Amino acid sequence: MTEKATMEALARLVPEGSRVLDLGCGDGSMLDYLQRERGCSGYGIENADANVLACVRRGVNVIQLNLDEGLAMFGDASFDVVLQIDTLQHLRNAEVMLRETARVGRTGIVAFPNFAHWPNRLSVLRGRMPVTRRLPYQWYDTPNIRVGTYKDFEALAHKNDLRILDAFGLQDGEAVRFLPNARAGTAVFKLERSA
Repeated sequence: MTEKATMEALARLVPEGSRVLDLGCGDGSMLDYLQRERGCSGYGIENADANVLACVRRGVNVIQLNLDEGLAMFGDASFDVVLQIDTLQHLRNAEVMLRETARVGRTGIVAFPNFAHWPNRLSVLRGRMPVTRRLPYQWYDTPNIRVGTYKDFEALAHKNDLRILDAFGLQDGEAVRFLPNARAGTAVFKLERSA
């Protein structure tokens, strides 16, 4: 399975025609896919100059912003869906941005590398930080400032009064619902604010 299969699996969580905010949208490939294949509209938020340029070239609406500065420019429930795909682990205040995701969007979809995946556990047992296809960096040059697990995120969502609508792991583009904390390289959550 490829990155395309992973993108398709995540896109299936976004209802057709949704207004989407993609936080840390990178080169805009996900939002481009959602616009073409699911009839969505919306904006990407990205900080890196090269990625902002790539979004513009793709025809993706993008706002250049450092996410650590927050989302004050957006009102409550401004979007149907807010995406945080491979963003949470790069943020200084991940908990604040998680609350902002739930505030700005009616639903949020969060996906991040699951540090509890069995190959990572095995690497740590051998005394080394993991280097895998999902976590391809050495400990000293990683852009990830946080590591978390599927179970950690469940606890964080509960602490912040967020209701988990769906949760599973992704491994090689396939959903993993049985023991996702150990069997999946990516943790995926669809959530909303509790009533």
